[in-house]
Amino acid sequence: MPSDPALLSARALAGLYARRALSPVEALDAILARIARLNPRLNAIIALDETGARAAARASEARWQAGTPLSPLDGVALTVKDNIAVAGLPCTWGSPMFRDHVPERDELPVARARAAGLVILGKTNVPEFTLQGYTDNTLFGPTRNPWDPALTPGGSSGGAVAAVAAGLGPLALGTDGGGSIRRPASHTGLIGLKPSPGRVPRCDGLPAILLDLEQIGPIARTAADLAALLALLSPPDPRDPASRGLPPLAAPVPPPRQRILHVPQFGANPVEPEITTSVAIAAARIAKLGHCVETGEAPFTAEELGALFAPVSQAGLAWLLAQKGGEPEAPMLREMAAAGRALSPQAVFAAVDGIAAFRRRMAAFFQAWDLILTPAAAALPWPARQVAPPVIDGQAVGPRGHAVFTNFANLGGLPGIALPCQPSESGLPIGFQLVGPAGSDGLLCAMAAEWEAAKPWPDPVLGTCIGL
Repeated sequence: MPSDPALLSARALAGLYARRALSPVEALDAILARIARLNPRLNAIIALDETGARAAARASEARWQAGTPLSPLDGVALTVKDNIAVAGLPCTWGSPMFRDHVPERDELPVARARAAGLVILGKTNVPEFTLQGYTDNTLFGPTRNPWDPALTPGGSSGGAVAAVAAGLGPLALGTDGGGSIRRPASHTGLIGLKPSPGRVPRCDGLPAILLDLEQIGPIARTAADLAALLALLSPPDPRDPASRGLPPLAAPVPPPRQRILHVPQFGANPVEPEITTSVAIAAARIAKLGHCVETGEAPFTAEELGALFAPVSQAGLAWLLAQKGGEPEAPMLREMAAAGRALSPQAVFAAVDGIAAFRRRMAAFFQAWDLILTPAAAALPWPARQVAPPVIDGQAVGPRGHAVFTNFANLGGLPGIALPCQPSESGLPIGFQLVGPAGSDGLLCAMAAEWEAAKPWPDPVLGTCIGL
């Protein structure tokens, strides 16, 4: 067991608390010391609530001593992405337009984490309006990847994954509107879940500029930690109608034999060869676990997905700016907002109707298949201040070329989980994703546990993180 409590998993910490071998206060001291040492270089946490965290840790310590913990994760530290409301802390959304926004109420998942006794450390960095695939903004600057601080951890949950990968707390809450949990998790050697709509109920948050395409989900270093946090966040709530009627979260471990379609590439969109090879090895290993894995093509094209996703994101941003007043700082977002203002109502409703039709198509697809397996990202991490890699496998790509694999789950209303696989030759993490039918979040967690047991991945904070 590591001598530094900051390097322990959430479940390991809670086990020590229960045996009174470690206190939440001691664990928090270790994490805060690590934050003081590493965060100035990584810029993962942009608002640290040391006073609140210490008070929460002391209260948790008293509960464990009395044998009355609020949950299995009582006293475990958690960071929260800066587009999720935490009462009394800034919620800037990475934009000067929200520089002074300090919510008075927790968004529901944060309220549930607090009620379960988790220690909320603070807020993690995001790109402006969480609409880009890297993490930089004019308020706080770039977040850097613990595996190589010259590189990005991806986005938009870049601060969240950088914190967990560097040992600045074992758990994080992120959001995923087009892959913003899964791709950053793959760039940092973590596990991250984009839940089904309603699996993690939401209310009291920022405006939903991506409709129900964006969900709050957990980020962790182990499958057990992720499942434990998801269990605390997932009970239905009447304020989020999508949370009613979902199947139970629990799934058998190991899971029953699954019919899995492995899709290594979406059409002609390029993928870095190291990623293709690593994910193919993962697919073969999953087959050896007893699942039926076949390689084939996706039941859609990246181009048709882009035609659905673009109007929603453009119109959502334009609507937000009209309500708030002002313009984004990022040039790419200015272009997006201008495109949104130019859209006709007919175009927006056509996209919404197209998304509904796509969800029906995917429901039919999952009558023949149980899961889809793809790379989580088409590119390895790139320089931290660069919006996106301009070239993948020798081909010029646009700003979403690295993100081609993930938004079908958001458009389809499907859960998706990112898992680590064989790293690159230079040691950078690579991840793959599993996507299942709506409501199959528990199955994805069971698959993650089976994969981890069969092929344990190196814990980022115990591995050789370059430069740290």
